[in-house]
Amino acid sequence: ACGNSEVEVGNKTTMSVDPVYDAGKVLKGEMITAKFTVKNTGKYPLVISEVKPSCSCTVAEYPDKPIAPGKNGVILANVKTSETGGGPLNKTLRIVSNTDPSITQVVIKANVSAK
Repeated sequence: ACGNSEVEVGNKTTMSVDPVYDAGKVLKGEMITAKFTVKNTGKYPLVISEVKPSCSCTVAEYPDKPIAPGKNGVILANVKTSETGGGPLNKTLRIVSNTDPSITQVVIKANVSAK
């Protein structure tokens, strides 16, 4: 394997993301759409390979193309509060990427009320 195919593959980079999205008070049944802006703060393209929600009530969308150094990408997560309990809500997302450590955790918070 003498080619240049490994130049970018396997290189670790760094990213910054606000670790908490606070939706505040929401009514049960409302959809929470959390937006996490991910910035590539390293020297190599940032590849997000997976975003794992903590439960089936949460669905995440994330960039399928590498994020260039210095650029931003957006992760959107929708939480169906109709499938959650009332009161304080804490849903985690595990972002799997070519960073060290490879897993970055972010949290969606809200206070779900019946009325």
